Amino acid sequence: MFLLQLGLIGICIALLPLSYVWMKADDDKFRKLVWLTTFLTPDLIMFGGFTRLTDSGLGCPDWPGCYGTSSLFIAHAQISAAYQAMPTGPVSMMKAWIEMLHRYFAMAIGVLIIAQTIIAWTARVKKRPLHVSPWWPTGILGLILLQGAFGAWTVTLKLQPVIVTTHLLLGLALLGVLGWLAARMTPIPSLDPAAARWMPVAVFSLILLVVQIALGGWVSTNYAVLACTDFPLCNGQWIPQMNFEQGFHLWRALGMTGDGDVISQDALVAIHWTHRTFAVVVVLYLAWFALRLRRFDSLRKPANSVLFVIVVQFLTGLSNIVLQWPLPVAVAHNGGAAVLLLLLVMLNFQISSSRSGRAMLPARDVFSA
Repeated sequence: MFLLQLGLIGICIALLPLSYVWMKADDDKFRKLVWLTTFLTPDLIMFGGFTRLTDSGLGCPDWPGCYGTSSLFIAHAQISAAYQAMPTGPVSMMKAWIEMLHRYFAMAIGVLIIAQTIIAWTARVKKRPLHVSPWWPTGILGLILLQGAFGAWTVTLKLQPVIVTTHLLLGLALLGVLGWLAARMTPIPSLDPAAARWMPVAVFSLILLVVQIALGGWVSTNYAVLACTDFPLCNGQWIPQMNFEQGFHLWRALGMTGDGDVISQDALVAIHWTHRTFAVVVVLYLAWFALRLRRFDSLRKPANSVLFVIVVQFLTGLSNIVLQWPLPVAVAHNGGAAVLLLLLVMLNFQISSSRSGRAMLPARDVFSA
């Protein structure tokens, strides 16, 4: 019964964006729904980061409900009892609310994707033009189901770092695929065919960013943000003492080594230092790539956006160290990574579309909603 109640909560939340799409004066409501889902997904990713950064991932120690219920009002007694038994533990009323709001929001995104799938297959059956295969939203639905499974394992495996990091990466993969689908559904301007030769560079830039995000997720899920307390040095050294074997042993419990011992500070330093050092490579490469793309009129706007977000990411990352990991800045750093990924996906789409012979829809800027 409580699973049905959870589903109804997700539907009720999703009705707001669905109503907005339905009431908009836009002939292509499916395209509008895809774009709206795409823009809501970074919010979900940021809220997931907020959940992790406030140690609320185990605010409800079971899944998908909270103490077997769909509502925290029903589970109030169990939450209060758990908090009284262990005031410094993972369960409190505030943490439970943060965790369940994240789950409610995720279910609403799932409902929007289910709506996309139903609309797409209905259009296929009724032979209505949709400009996209229904297998696109179907594949995205499969991806969000996999994401939900990792969300469940995040709780049941007690925030195991490799599971939490994979959960983050799947959320970003969902954003990337939604962004690509939104771009496919949107008319694009005429592009210079010469931009097509930058496709390998664009793909490599996306790969670099994904690796950097994975390293950042590994830092966050291992709580290694403050392993280096100064910048540009790390604890007073360019190359501090580090334990890479412990730090990058994937299958282990939070705060533990693969052998079950408490993880060392040197391992946390290795995690932080690797993310920080690789960030220099990524920032320089992406900045060079974006500057080179500015010479194409149709790519100047997204290239400028990439440069702006790179600067913001650098500043928020630096602030996390200098200001001792303030929560708003840490959440903004998570959100910046999601936005940068979306921008690079859009750039990859536009560059791939510049190949001669590709069919174009009527001109319109892909980056406008």
